[in-house]
Amino acid sequence: MLPFLRPYRLRVVLAFVLLCLASGTVLLLPLAFRDLIDFGFGQGANTRGAPPHATLLATQSLNGHFAALFGLASVWAVAVAARFYTVSWVGERVTADLRSAVYARVLRQSPQFFETLQTGEVLSRLTGDTTLIQTVVGSSISNGLRSLFQFAGGMVMLAITSFYLFSLNLGLMMVLTLPIILIGRRVKKLSRESQDKIADASALAGEILNAVPTVQAYTQEQRETQRYTYSAELSFNTAIHRTRVRAAMTALIITAVTGTIIFVLWVGANQVQQGSMTGGQLASFILYAALVAGGVGTMAEVWGDVMRAAGATERLLELLHAESSIAETAIAQSLPHPTQAAISFEQVSFRYPSRPETAALDNITLDIPAGQSIALVGPSGAGKTTLFQLLLRFYDVSAGAIRLNGQDIRQLSLHDLRDKIAIVPQDAVIFSANALDNIRYGRPDASDDEVFAVAKAALVDEFINRLPQGYQTFLGERGTRLSGGQRQRIAIARAMLKNAPLLLLDEATSALDAESEILVQQGLNAAMRGRTTLIIAHRLATVQKVDRIAVMEHGLIVETGTPEDLRKQSGLYARLAKLQFDI
Repeated sequence: MLPFLRPYRLRVVLAFVLLCLASGTVLLLPLAFRDLIDFGFGQGANTRGAPPHATLLATQSLNGHFAALFGLASVWAVAVAARFYTVSWVGERVTADLRSAVYARVLRQSPQFFETLQTGEVLSRLTGDTTLIQTVVGSSISNGLRSLFQFAGGMVMLAITSFYLFSLNLGLMMVLTLPIILIGRRVKKLSRESQDKIADASALAGEILNAVPTVQAYTQEQRETQRYTYSAELSFNTAIHRTRVRAAMTALIITAVTGTIIFVLWVGANQVQQGSMTGGQLASFILYAALVAGGVGTMAEVWGDVMRAAGATERLLELLHAESSIAETAIAQSLPHPTQAAISFEQVSFRYPSRPETAALDNITLDIPAGQSIALVGPSGAGKTTLFQLLLRFYDVSAGAIRLNGQDIRQLSLHDLRDKIAIVPQDAVIFSANALDNIRYGRPDASDDEVFAVAKAALVDEFINRLPQGYQTFLGERGTRLSGGQRQRIAIARAMLKNAPLLLLDEATSALDAESEILVQQGLNAAMRGRTTLIIAHRLATVQKVDRIAVMEHGLIVETGTPEDLRKQSGLYARLAKLQFDI
């Protein structure tokens, strides 16, 4: 956590100073009690028969002792309050920074990262794990240091007050150290297991909540409830096991420390009876012993919190130190002719990391001049979407190269590369925002007039204007207030607003009805004009006006040509066309 604490080192220093002040004040309180007891109840307490002026002086001295005691208590209270505020601020600030850092790191990961890690797991680490760390940084560590100071200072004062009693106390407490360390390690391991089980339950809940219509359509509510209950029960059992071990550690520490102190006090009481120790000294020794015992008890609690947070920190560090499989080039090269996009696939082969035995693409070679439109057609699993993912560098090619304007895309920064590409995916993504912001996501600095213009071109305005607040209407999580076709048209408007030289259309009109498809196709034709466009299409009727069609099958390009040329051949395209057009 030190890198996250470093920017706030002045506040950390202030908290440390306040901690020292509060701890020092607490260590002075038993001395004040010692003097008060020895004076108020010892030799200075008896003023009967003394001259009036002696009685007055004794009363004033007694009042002074009480005033000093109250003054120390006031200083202690102010120091503790200031320390609490400062440390809490640091804890909240560091937690917010940690969450942001982990979130930013996760957003830079390639899709390969999410093939094995569910989003619910990531959310669990961002919330539950960081909350544990916030508790430790914002309070537990401070309380632990305070208790450590009180323990160390109390031990010193115990030695000063009565070295004999102190040596007895120290010898017995040293025996307790080993079991505390062993049990603490066990708590850490169980804490990690507990957080993993909580994350598993969160991941399961996140997955099912995103698929509630499907769950209800298949009447699987009871089954999914049972699955989550089982996962929650595993989390509960692990947490209870951890709590049981931690409770046993706490009971062992408190019993042993209290028993040690009681034994030492019994020895001290005998010394007072023998006259080798004053009542005030024994009282101060008792208070210092109480501080030491309280410090040990608090440190035991804090140690349990720290071990629990250590398990959470390990999980967060896995995310924070995760390296994307798509590495940025050390020295990014500039893109020649940034306003146009000529694409070249040179003997490209690719295997997904999760399926290394199967070639998704096999020796693909395809040149696409700037401004040309190319359609990729073929059966599902032919490798069409994989080409899009490689172009966006969600994955890197296994062999060969992809060039943009003659430049290997691996030599470009990811930002520059993706900034030149606009995409309309088959499953349009709508954010929890209003319609205006959803379209503006394509270019956040675009003016309202520019948004309205592309919305009109994509035929978005005709249904947005019917919404209750028009463009300011909140569209719901994942666009639940819109139909599939409406979500698709917003995605098209977003891509048009980006105004990138390369446009990728992945079944962009698949969710539209026949009438809307014709109208949106007109908007897409306008968006495609002057831009290099790659279109994935299963419905061949939507790609009859492209410059060329590349037919893919089993990761290979088996045919290329114009729609008319391909229909004349007796290949895969002609068979697909016959099925769809009945020609």
